[in-house]
Amino acid sequence: MADVKEKSTTEKVQEKVKPAASGTPVEEMIQKYQKPALMGLGILLALIAGFTYYKYNQSQNDVAAQTEMYKAVFYFEKDSLDLALKGDGKEMIGLQDIAEEYSSTQAGKLASFYTGIIYLKKGKFEDAIYYLDKYDSKDGLFQARAWSLMGDAYSELNDLDNAITYYKKASGFKPNEQITPTYLMKLALSYELKQEWKNAADTYGRIITDFPKAQEVSDAKKYKAKTETLAAE
Repeated sequence: MADVKEKSTTEKVQEKVKPAASGTPVEEMIQKYQKPALMGLGILLALIAGFTYYKYNQSQNDVAAQTEMYKAVFYFEKDSLDLALKGDGKEMIGLQDIAEEYSSTQAGKLASFYTGIIYLKKGKFEDAIYYLDKYDSKDGLFQARAWSLMGDAYSELNDLDNAITYYKKASGFKPNEQITPTYLMKLALSYELKQEWKNAADTYGRIITDFPKAQEVSDAKKYKAKTETLAAE
């Protein structure tokens, strides 16, 4: 007898949510805004490359950690993830060891950020969450990004409640027109997957109202109308 496979949450949402005639299906929107493969890491890495080498603390440990990170970051940017993560077992230690050994320094925290991204790209979502959670910064761009990536990891684990928690944190931390709307899209889509239509509609409304020039506004308008209709049923 053939196995009967239970429908995923996404499939259930797709059955109930019919895209507009000229619209984009929900599954494509989820892939566009939620999947780690489409997280815009290329832009982020360019920013990190410039950030890494001026964010020095005066302590000797932080300077030592920055020195250790030099080669690991080089391999990270070359997408040699195993070398970046674990080192070569000889002269170079990896980002994971730096994150653990220098955890109290700014460089160590940044190493945790890198390590979390690597595990996310490898599909090891619980490890990604562990290391991203170690990152702590007052910098709006990187702290919000860390929380958003944690939301992505929880989403991949089908833990939508925690995904929503971290997308909320990311979208509420030092908002800006360039990247906050992306976090709000992820938040709204997570609400849709939970069939919390009013929350989804309200979140799309925030994009439209608070960030009227953002490129996400067109999608937000379309999906706000749809979720408002579903909320009224």
